[in-house]
Amino acid sequence: MVGNGDLRPHAVVTGGAGFLGSHLCDALLASGHRVTCVDNFETGRSANVRHLADEPEFALLRRDLNDELDGELPGPVDVVFHLAAPAAPSDYLIDPVATMRSASAGTLNALDLARSRSARFVLASTSEVYGPAGDVPSREDHVGQVDPADGYGAYYESRRFAEALTTAYRTTYALRTAIGRIFNTYGPRMRLDDGGVVSRFIRQALAGAPLTVPGPGTQTRSLCYVDDAVAGMLALAEGGYPGPVNIGSPEAVPVYTIAQEVAEIAGPAAEIVFVEPPTVDSRARRPDITLAAQLLDWRPRTSVHDGLAATLASFRRGKLRRA
Repeated sequence: MVGNGDLRPHAVVTGGAGFLGSHLCDALLASGHRVTCVDNFETGRSANVRHLADEPEFALLRRDLNDELDGELPGPVDVVFHLAAPAAPSDYLIDPVATMRSASAGTLNALDLARSRSARFVLASTSEVYGPAGDVPSREDHVGQVDPADGYGAYYESRRFAEALTTAYRTTYALRTAIGRIFNTYGPRMRLDDGGVVSRFIRQALAGAPLTVPGPGTQTRSLCYVDDAVAGMLALAEGGYPGPVNIGSPEAVPVYTIAQEVAEIAGPAAEIVFVEPPTVDSRARRPDITLAAQLLDWRPRTSVHDGLAATLASFRRGKLRRA
């Protein structure tokens, strides 16, 4: 990305105090950008960006994206990464109206900022737009099917709307946009209460409790380490392809295998127990990443073992600091 004058290129990251957003801020700073993180801290956490407080090229703007953003950011902007959206069911089911307002007004304001500065705009969308998982990996040319009247409809449709709005700005205003569909991502700073398998195992390992595997543990999950997901978003921003592009791991890993990896990393005292499966166990989506590999030269690089080891070590360090 080309900067302006003698300044380092300026990246704006909405939702930059969230799990993925904070890692994106780190990577952008490391690559020579100035970074403005915009977050209202409804789901983001100040602890995620606290280590950047003394970084001269980092600025934190506490704002709600439902309000106009353009006037709050003077000067040039080279790229806007739009990640501001509730991602965990525990967040987006609390207030579905707020979820849809964020995806509509929030995305509109982020797009208007990019348009006013002639900046590249990168939308972090989600695999949820594909609807229920099928037997084959999701491809970008699969249109997906969701039920807007379903209890989760507000989230599904809000993300589809954000993609449609981003596409409309590209076709109507010739805005340079890109859409990345993020699949299951894990790593340091992830929410341990998001209801996911990895977060539950990490939480249980930290507490010295048995790792609970529902059913036989043969059900699979697709796991992409956060550094790999961030690399995919950066590659998407650097390229000219508008997307959508899947960003995730195409490997299907059995839940029992994940538990075994965490138990091995946690130590010899770690125990795995099998529990009754939930009445409805959602099938995990996994991506076809052919487009990302061909157009962005991107694919996940971190093994599940290494990613889980780094994640558990990070949370253990945080636990020691709080002790």
